[in-house]
Amino acid sequence: MPLLDDDRPNWERDGRDWPHRSASRFVEAAGLRWHIQEFGEAEKPGLLLLHGTGAATHSWRGLAPLLAERYRVVAPDLPGHGFTDPLPPGRLSLSGMAEAVAGLCDHLDLVPALAVGHSAGAAVLARMCLDRRITPDLLVALNGALTPFPGVASFLFPSMARMLFLNPVTPRLFAWSADKAAVRRLLDGTGSRLDQPGLDLYRRLLSRSGHVSGALGMMANWDLAALDRDLPKLSVPALLVVGSEDKAIRPDTAFALRDRLPSARIELLRGLGHLAHEEAPGRVAEIVLREASSNA
Repeated sequence: MPLLDDDRPNWERDGRDWPHRSASRFVEAAGLRWHIQEFGEAEKPGLLLLHGTGAATHSWRGLAPLLAERYRVVAPDLPGHGFTDPLPPGRLSLSGMAEAVAGLCDHLDLVPALAVGHSAGAAVLARMCLDRRITPDLLVALNGALTPFPGVASFLFPSMARMLFLNPVTPRLFAWSADKAAVRRLLDGTGSRLDQPGLDLYRRLLSRSGHVSGALGMMANWDLAALDRDLPKLSVPALLVVGSEDKAIRPDTAFALRDRLPSARIELLRGLGHLAHEEAPGRVAEIVLREASSNA
């Protein structure tokens, strides 16, 4: 059952008061129509910001302007998320998404000196670095989803996501049930506490089945085990920023990964959860800019 046009977030309706709407524009690249936001002067070093599963550019509403003090910041909605077209089924893999984002960077003449990704966005950036599509001075993973889920979940979770994605009814059911209370429970389950405007933005997206389908497709078609095997080959310095209260990705996974990456170091943010960059953008910006300066 194909998704109807109304199932996808609509810019004129759902983006009418989008955070930093004046920074938004739409571009055609890598066979997709992308919604992107740009901050900072074009002559500054480039910075690529990638959000996580189920989010969009609104996730950077507090952090992007702070990073733009030193960088030309480009933040896209990932394929199938927010206002960007979805990838076709044959390209719904981690490598496929990395290739698509690399095509967007080529179109924008963006050569990232700094790459910052949250959760699954960090996995896309890591894949791009491993494939030599970008060579930033520093890769920053904010509560990065870089390794498989522990134990039996590593087998069950992708399979469950795949079954849900293949069922055309699932995204609609989820979207219909995305009231304020449900979205708050979902986000509280990450260990983060967002303000009401932040909750409302997630609810706006999650009430559109096209956005939900994009998030499920992302989770269902990724092979994090392959990325995990390749990570020791990562040649760029990495900063793993970890919220101590993250309930979505256990903080100890970052410490285990750090031991396998000689060029990586960890910054622990006490009292913050999986959406630490939305809870405390000032703290995150300070850490990122300080680390970037030391690696320039």
